[in-house]
Amino acid sequence: MTEQLFHVAAAPFESARRVAILPEGHRARRLHGHSFLAKVRARLPQDWGGFRGAESGALLESLAGAVEALDYRDLNELLPVPTDENLARWLRDRLDVPGVASIGVQSTSEQGADLDDGEDRVHVWRRFRFEAAHRLPNVPEGHQCGRMHGHGFEVILHADQSLAGADMGIDFDRLAALWAPLQAELHHACLNEIPGLENPTSEMLSRWIWERLTPRLPALSWVTVYETATAGCHYDGEHYRIWKEQRFESALRLELAPEGDSRRRLHGHSYLLRLHLTAPLDAVLGWTVDYGDVKRLFDPVYRRLDHHRLDGLHGLSAADPGSLALWIREAALGGLPQLDRIDLHETPGCGASLCWGELGPALPS
Repeated sequence: MTEQLFHVAAAPFESARRVAILPEGHRARRLHGHSFLAKVRARLPQDWGGFRGAESGALLESLAGAVEALDYRDLNELLPVPTDENLARWLRDRLDVPGVASIGVQSTSEQGADLDDGEDRVHVWRRFRFEAAHRLPNVPEGHQCGRMHGHGFEVILHADQSLAGADMGIDFDRLAALWAPLQAELHHACLNEIPGLENPTSEMLSRWIWERLTPRLPALSWVTVYETATAGCHYDGEHYRIWKEQRFESALRLELAPEGDSRRRLHGHSYLLRLHLTAPLDAVLGWTVDYGDVKRLFDPVYRRLDHHRLDGLHGLSAADPGSLALWIREAALGGLPQLDRIDLHETPGCGASLCWGELGPALPS
């Protein structure tokens, strides 16, 4: 697949709404409120925003301007059916940004909708959590995952649907109802004791969930499993993609910023870096790549980033998120050839995403 560089931004807004198309007695038919988060991903022209490195900031400014009309409002005054997906469509029609690839709205940290630009299709998602024990029986002797341990697992179900001629297709309650029997089986259990999960890696768990839900939910597009807060796996019925997150603290200055712009001054960020990898499944180990191996193999690159000044890195033309993502790819690919996407956020939800494989779902902020 052709390399794609996206810039991403996220902006919150506080609003009230009623969703009158829901069944009688549903609590969301009453006036209520949410702390919403709007997200956008766009292929921006270089220098969009005035100079190279200004792209993410300019994208955030544009998104914040668009959501200002929604902030502290009764959304029913603007939209007859203010669902997350319809709010995303409303924003898409008003956001004056080139190259928009997707717009998303999440009404809580547990649910939301991502709308592909140019298509009236939406990916509705909802997050669930269960507490369980497991061990991986086939890992090498001495591997920590071979010992019985546990996690607070999180699962996100993504459903892909057409919005043409419909106000709401698959809603969050439908996803919750489909999940409920699996929750009862997985919560407060030892996963190894469940048929089909004798080797309960993230990959095997995501496939186990997929196989149980797709007969009842043909629109299921991805199953996402967080094994920890910083690592997990997506599965779409055919492909596995894992990710591993790391954070680093660094300083920089954007030399191309004009005189008087605060970004010309030496400043810093707490960066979030998410490495995505796609590889065939190891039939014995039950995983594609060991999360621990990802961290270990990336460590030489990480040490060059963390607690350093980024605009002094050899071979880095500028310290903006897009340029830095390109630099990280070149530095990391030798040790991690399975790498096919890098997300880099310099502030929460804002930064760049470099992808040269399947794009896959955006993880909630």
